[in-house]
Amino acid sequence: MLFKGPNAGNTMNKPIVFTSLISTLLLSSGLFAETPVEVTLVDKLDEPRGFCLDTLGFQANARPEEGLQTHSCYSYQGQLGVDQAFDADGIPDAAFRLIEFDLCMTATGFSTGSEFALEPCDGSDNQRFEHRPNGKIMSLAAPGNCVTAGEGPSRHGGGGDPVHLIRDLTLEVCDGSRDDRQQWRLRETAD
Repeated sequence: MLFKGPNAGNTMNKPIVFTSLISTLLLSSGLFAETPVEVTLVDKLDEPRGFCLDTLGFQANARPEEGLQTHSCYSYQGQLGVDQAFDADGIPDAAFRLIEFDLCMTATGFSTGSEFALEPCDGSDNQRFEHRPNGKIMSLAAPGNCVTAGEGPSRHGGGGDPVHLIRDLTLEVCDGSRDDRQQWRLRETAD
């Protein structure tokens, strides 16, 4: 259909439309690089390989629909596990997105003891977390509450040599007495 109004010859908006179209194509094609990182506890607790945010299940057999836990980090194997690789580029914008599954860390509630699910990223309040300079990951919707690894002792997982270890992951009051289970860092490789 041809537009034959008074602005029919106006090409002022064409560069904007073209630029928007190109941006949309580039974003949807994945041409912009993501920076995969593990979100790992600063304190290794009782796991020399460290604890990372992790889905239930193992790598290709991950079950993101079952939520998040802390688990032995996989980077000691030479690469990040798909069930532990978050996009570092979104974290400054308060989004903890698991790249392989395109799902975001989501608090199931705002009270202490709430667990974490993985849901489609929509920027809702229960998906917004600030990784603070002190290492704490604080809920922006429930200030004063932090992402917290469970108390020990750790449980044995289903694999690894030595066997992998697991702890629960909940939202708890940010507290200096819990620093060992509330201070997180990002890393691209094992250290």
